[in-house]
Amino acid sequence: MTTTDPADASGIPRDDDTDTGARAGTPTAATTVQFGQHAPARRVLVHVSDTHLLAGGAALGGRYDASGNLDATLAAIERTGVRPDALVFTGDLTDLGEPDAYRRLREAVEPVAERLGAPIVWVAGNHDERGPMRAGLWGGAADDESPITAVHDLGGLRLIALDSTVPGWHHGAIDAAQREWLRQVLSEPAPLGTILALHHPPIPSHVPFFDILELRDQPGLAEIVRGTDVRAILAGHLHYSTSGTFAGIPVSVASATCYTMNLQSPADEVNGMDAGSAFQLVHVWADSVTASVVPVVEADTADHFSPEWLARMSALSPRERLEAFSRKR
Repeated sequence: MTTTDPADASGIPRDDDTDTGARAGTPTAATTVQFGQHAPARRVLVHVSDTHLLAGGAALGGRYDASGNLDATLAAIERTGVRPDALVFTGDLTDLGEPDAYRRLREAVEPVAERLGAPIVWVAGNHDERGPMRAGLWGGAADDESPITAVHDLGGLRLIALDSTVPGWHHGAIDAAQREWLRQVLSEPAPLGTILALHHPPIPSHVPFFDILELRDQPGLAEIVRGTDVRAILAGHLHYSTSGTFAGIPVSVASATCYTMNLQSPADEVNGMDAGSAFQLVHVWADSVTASVVPVVEADTADHFSPEWLARMSALSPRERLEAFSRKR
């Protein structure tokens, strides 16, 4: 819920204003005071995409250490200190749909999810194979080629996993049966709204070759989700972080863990690079959804905003905080 503090015309709160709430997603006591207008986020998701693992831990394309890059991403996720409500992987979990690659994925991710106390949401991508994915991740039937869909209830936040894959092809589509299923699911709103997760993003890319592999019949999907309780759409596929809107709904595309696209090149010369991997922290507030891009890198950082600094700020009144931190010196 968003609240407005009593304040004078300058926007400076009065000394008798009180703080309530705790900042969501962190387990530490140093962030238990609400510093601004917004109450804590209701739910927090970690959004990861395009791991592209290969059997035997082989290098992707003979050059990218997909397994090592996934491990680095998972370590970075744990370093955030976030206790997410779910880990969401938006497709291309493996590069060739190999059973051993799915086994390696589970062995890498499941211990982290267990430590974080978070369920895993697996979404199919165009490099995945539906049968082996079912068998490798859930012990299902390896010959089941039906779309892999799911509805997850995350404490009132509904997360719907869609299958935008087209067997035998790399472009995306949501078939008529799945669209009708989605329409039925969305006919009843969820307490905290709905987030859709799919592989192919329903937004344009400025990189020309991605247009060939785009999600087809986007107007058909827009007709279903427009005016519903869908608050955000999470996707992957592009191997770079980007955002847009679709049917008035924010779309957040997570970068890949295996390799990313070098957008420093002209659009018609963009190619992959072994740098710039990132994941997203998705915070679901009462009246907003944010997606923060977190680079997967270990670097020296300053220590000004320490737990001790936060504790000092927490002990001050809202007006004293503005004097200590907002006023220009």
